[in-house]
Amino acid sequence: MEITLGIEYFFKASPAIQIHIIAALAALMFGILMFVRRKGDKTHRMMGKIFLLFMLTTATSAIFIRQINDGNFWWIHLFIPLTFFASWEAVYYIRKGNVRSHKRAVTGLFFGALLIPGVFAMTPGRLMHVIIFGASY
Repeated sequence: MEITLGIEYFFKASPAIQIHIIAALAALMFGILMFVRRKGDKTHRMMGKIFLLFMLTTATSAIFIRQINDGNFWWIHLFIPLTFFASWEAVYYIRKGNVRSHKRAVTGLFFGALLIPGVFAMTPGRLMHVIIFGASY
């Protein structure tokens, strides 16, 4: 039985998809680090800014990924405005000194705009499933 590596499909994908995957994985890494580290210090603030940059890059690149629905938006694109709104909320609340609402916004952003769509991206037939599990696309 031959094992097919799915990474070749990543390199064949459009630049929008490549940017989307890289930004989402980087956001995942920074998001996890933010949750396990000490909160409120200079490093946390810098990591938060980087996390938001990657989340906004992920959402923006998703606007240009429409191959799955004949060039139209698909239901998963509803996470784009969610990402923009939750990112705005996270910045707004921390600038107002409302740490509780900031934490809720960032948690919602991480789970609701990164992990949940990420799980859907892993379903059979989707590119991420092929890249990770090496099945035929």
